[in-house]
Amino acid sequence: MDFNHKTILITGGAGFIGSNLAFSFQENYPEANVVVFDLFRTGETFANGNLRSFGHYKNLQGFRGEIITGDITDPEDLKRLRDFNFDYIFHEAAISDTTVNDQNIMMRTNLNVFKDLLKMAKEMDAAMIYASSGATYGNAPAPQTVGREDPANIYGFSKLAMDHLAYEWMKKSDRPIVGLRYFNVYGPREFYKNKTASMVLQFGHQILAGKRPRLFEGSDRILRDFIYIDDIIQANVKACDPKESGVYNVGTGKARSFQEIVDILQKELGTDLECEYIPNPYVGQYQFFTQADIEPTREYLGYEPEVSLEEGIRRYVPEIERLYETEVNE
Repeated sequence: MDFNHKTILITGGAGFIGSNLAFSFQENYPEANVVVFDLFRTGETFANGNLRSFGHYKNLQGFRGEIITGDITDPEDLKRLRDFNFDYIFHEAAISDTTVNDQNIMMRTNLNVFKDLLKMAKEMDAAMIYASSGATYGNAPAPQTVGREDPANIYGFSKLAMDHLAYEWMKKSDRPIVGLRYFNVYGPREFYKNKTASMVLQFGHQILAGKRPRLFEGSDRILRDFIYIDDIIQANVKACDPKESGVYNVGTGKARSFQEIVDILQKELGTDLECEYIPNPYVGQYQFFTQADIEPTREYLGYEPEVSLEEGIRRYVPEIERLYETEVNE
């Protein structure tokens, strides 16, 4: 697809996935008109102490497109987007912190706003690509398959409600509407997610600090579908021209353990620290095995994961080291 001379909106564009999307379009389609909408961080926190917004200006250093600062839940801020006629909307803005328990704000931010953006997409005849989540599956058995959801928290429930809404709008839209259920994403520009950043980054910084990596007991049997950011970008781009609108998993289709992450990181960083194993306090409310069923994603989006865990960590290590020197030890 050629996105040159197209107008693209990325909500949550100063966040992890949104900023990577913005730079991907800027670098590969220099004539595209890319507009970023983000709240940016304010210092405001939820009851759990975590930041309300993870958007950070440093994620957009070098970005040359238009940036609009606003709250996705504020109708007046959303009106600013009416100055454009978007061809593609990538909706990444959301409360993505799974430990937020305020059900009202979660539903208003994730679900209600989504309906407003679906209306705008239809009026502008724009394709809508939005972030769903592997959290919709909760404790459903692996491999997790669309249609077999069992959300275990309000975040997963809000994303599943978004998917149900999207299915209704697909029936009355001639343009693509695609939900992408991200699994465990890691890679550059996630640092400003703080405590919700991937364990790849967190383990990397533990190791660089000379600390023994802290793992839950049995971490060689705790499996996740870890996916590098480059494959997330690939899926978003291919979702713009699907064989069929729908909701699709975005993972590698292969489950790997937390122990493997530490082992690969130590190999790449040239360390040999002994791991410290601690009891898992989340037994009974913890996913021990996630693995995306990506066959429909292959069939309908033409998506094929390209980055193994070994390769993803190898690509990521220089950024992990840079962040450790410039941000952690500043």
